[in-house]
Parts: sequence; C-alpha cells; structure tokens
Amino acid sequence: MRIFVTGASGFIGSRVVTALIGAGHQVIGMTRSEAGAESLKAAGAEPYHASLEEPDTLLGAVDKADGVIHLAFDHDFSRFVENCQKDARVIAALGQALKGSDRPMLITSGTGIGSPSDGGPAREDIFNTDHPNPRIASEMAGNALLDEGVNLSVVRLPQVHDPVRQGLISPLLDIVREKGVSGYVGEGRNRWPAGHVEDVAQVYRLAIERAVAGARYHAVAEEGIPARDIAEALARGMKVEAVSVAPEDVQAHFGWMGIFVGLDMQATSEWTRQTLGWNPTGPTLLEDLAAMRY
Repeated sequence: MRIFVTGASGFIGSRVVTALIGAGHQVIGMTRSEAGAESLKAAGAEPYHASLEEPDTLLGAVDKADGVIHLAFDHDFSRFVENCQKDARVIAALGQALKGSDRPMLITSGTGIGSPSDGGPAREDIFNTDHPNPRIASEMAGNALLDEGVNLSVVRLPQVHDPVRQGLISPLLDIVREKGVSGYVGEGRNRWPAGHVEDVAQVYRLAIERAVAGARYHAVAEEGIPARDIAEALARGMKVEAVSVAPEDVQAHFGWMGIFVGLDMQATSEWTRQTLGWNPTGPTLLEDLAAMRY
C-alpha cells in the first residue's frame, strides 16, 4: 500500500513510518519543516509539507494514497480542549477526501474513551461518551465519518514510552522539577496503562493492513501501573521525595495536569492482541523510567 502518515516525523509517527516501510509499504509523510523532510527522506519516505491549521493542505497527499494514518496532534496541553477540537476538524477533512472509496483511514484516540461507566479496565468494544477526556472529540468525528461510509478505524493510545518520552509522564516530570517533589494523588492507587513506542507502531501497521471499518484497537502492553509507582520512579531519578497530594490541592500542585493525574485509566488489549496477532515485547514503563537520563 501507499500510505499517507500525518505526524510522520514525530515520536510515534517516525516509528510507524519505519514499521510500514519494513513491511513493504510506501509512505508519504506529512512534515512542517525542512528538518522533518530530511528525516523522512532518510527513512525512505516521501515528504509532504502541510499544516494542521490548514486541513485542506493535507488533501493532495490523500489523493495519492491507498490509505491514511492520522497521528499528527498539537501537544500544547495548556490548550488541550482547543487542540482536540482542531483534531476533529482535521479528521473530518481527511475523511471527506476518502468518502466514496474503500481506502482505509486510521485515527488516534486515548484508551480512556473505552472505559466502562461501572469501572473496570477500558475495552475496545466500549465507546464512553461521558468520559471527561476532551480527546473524545476525535472519536466523535470518526463516528460521523463511519456513518457516511468511510472505512475508518481507531488506535487508542496509553502512555507511550521509551527512555526519552513517556506520554503525559513527560510533562509530569516538568512539574517534579518545578515543585521539588514527585506527587501522586491520595494513596496513588489509580493506574495508567502503557506501551513501548516500538510495540505501538506495530499496532498501527497491523490495523491499517487489516482495514476493518469501525474497529478500535488498544496499543496497551501494560494494563495499569499504579500512579504511586510512577511517582516513586520519577523521585528516584530526580533524587527528590515522593509525596501524596490531597485531592483538594491537586489543581494547585499539578495545574492543567490536574484533570488527568488522579484518573484510574487501566485498559486491556486482549481483543487487539487476539485480532491482530500483536505480541508486545518492548521494555516496561518503569524500566524505561529507570533507564532515563534525568
């Protein structure tokens, strides 16, 4: 297949490009910079200059592709709600360009959207419209396209990690530097799922190859690591104390991260593993945190 990948030079996208090319696919990779274009050329991909702020700039690459993987996202979390709405607009534009064909489109969301309302781990067969994560806008946009006949599926991400970056844990580390302590909420029993970036990239490859409309996949290698364990790993790396933060002090201590830090976000990937034949083998989250250069 000839696959257009947005966010192709990013943390996850660069690994997805490598996985696709390694499996024999051709890749058109979105980039916003000359440095990104050079890295894509070095990986064997065709660079394509475009911007999320102008979704129509993406459509020329869609016209040339057999399928689309949408990974690009504005990670300015101080404007998270606004950026999720922007992502929904980009998804709508990409989907309209694919409408009337069977060419597959794979979008990105978060595992929390699969959380059951009565508790328990998030699952692939659940779409929780009441979940507080603003990233739900991405899946709402995807559902609208499914209703219009677009061959769309979803990869839901946990905390995606290597020894350099770890999803929401990376900005959490900035808060540790600022506060001089590594905090967790209450007893720190809430759990966050995780997946190594190389394993996550294989989910995208397998999902776009399968191309089943309406499927949702969880790129989850570990169902849930307790928040206290994460905070203590950061404390060891930074040589500071791990401390409990009272619920009433969460906003003051964590700022915008307060909407996430106390959530219990455990998630299963049992269906994804069975359906795609996916077997994650990368290091665990805590292993990567221990290997980090703080």
